[in-house]
Formats: sequence, structure tokens, C-alpha cells
Amino acid sequence: MSSPDTHADEPDLAALGALLADRNRAAFCLALLDGRAWTATELAQLAGIAPSTATSHLNRLVTGGLLAEERKGRHRYVRLADPAVAEMIEALAARAPQQRVPVRSLVAARRHRAVTFARICYDHLGGALSVAITDAMTEQGYLDWEFGPALTPSGAAWLTDTDITEETAPHVRTCLDWTERRLHLAGGVAAAVFHHAVDKSWLVLAEGSRVVRLTDQGRDAFRRHLHLTDEALTAR
Repeated sequence: MSSPDTHADEPDLAALGALLADRNRAAFCLALLDGRAWTATELAQLAGIAPSTATSHLNRLVTGGLLAEERKGRHRYVRLADPAVAEMIEALAARAPQQRVPVRSLVAARRHRAVTFARICYDHLGGALSVAITDAMTEQGYLDWEFGPALTPSGAAWLTDTDITEETAPHVRTCLDWTERRLHLAGGVAAAVFHHAVDKSWLVLAEGSRVVRLTDQGRDAFRRHLHLTDEALTAR
């Protein structure tokens, strides 16, 4: 028989949902998927709200464990708390209902197309290009999906031959891509491939944005190393 004073811990999903129920806080989390640390002022400008309002929202996100803060002198920066939070935000975005938003300029249309094609997903690549890379690595036998995604011996040899190195043991997982609604590669292997591509200037990061630009050198490299088609290497 249980005592009325006995308690058990269980997840409070409602509290977590409340943190993301506000559109400004949700927008902050999506922006922070670029892996950078932002100031409250930068995030306030992104959302079009007062810095004091942004600070209040950020305090809730930090207290709720979704964000971590760091101090540099008198400046306060916030970032996603850890890769697990980034994975959760990306997964929630993939499952969230799509809302139609007005595209009021050619610049905005181009930016949306660029984000859909290739963007930073915390420490790895997201978007249509990332899905294409995942498919190509599977077709080349570098990934095995029998018991979930795993790097094969051929995949490990390919990483070595391509001079892609990891700081830790090979780690493979996936994210559900929120624009493609398909899985893209994540984890240590994906991060290593992404950082190698940036170091080799196959990919170029856009200033102040999650957008990643594929260079002509990168197109040649992905054709050579993964046999990607011109269609896969072109933003739609």
C-alpha cells in the first residue's frame, strides 16, 4: 500500500512545451541551430522585439535547460545547451505543421531556397544537400542501416582516403531534416565531413546566417568523392 505522501518523478512535457509555445522563444532556438553564441541584442533584432523582452525570454530558456549562457567581459552570450537540444529542436521543427509566410522580395525568396538547400544544423550540414550526401554514402556502401545508421569498414576507409578525420571514435546518428522531411546524417561522422568541406572551401558559411554556400570546387569534390548528380548539387 502506498502512502499519500509518496511521490515519484516523471517528465513534465507540458513545462517543456510551454518554453517553446512562444513564437519568439521558438525563433531564438531555431536561430541558435547555427551553433554560434548570440547576444540578447542580436536575437532581439532577429525577432523585432525590445532587448529587455528578449532577455526575459532568454532567461526562461536558460532556466528551462534549453540554452546555456557564457560571459565575455560585460557581454552575455547564449547558445543551445548541448547537441541533444539541437537534435530535439531540429526534430520538432520537422514534425511541426508548416505555416505559409509571405515572401515579399526576391531576396527573401532566394534566402528561403538557400536555407532549404544547405544550412548549418548545429555542428553538421542540414538541408537537401545533406540528405543527398546521406543517400550517396548509403549507395556507396559507406553507411549500413540494418540496425540503424552505422559506418561500415568501407566508410571508415573512405574517410581516411578523403583525409576526413574525427577527434573521437566514429559516431553516426541521424536528424529528421525539417525542410526535406527525410533523414540526414548527424553525429561525429557528419560533423567531420562538414568541417572538412568547410576547411577545403567546398562549403562557405554565410555571415550572420545559417546558410551554407556550395562552391564550384565543392561541386567537383562531391561529384568525385560521392558521385553526386548535378540535380543533387543544385538548389531548387
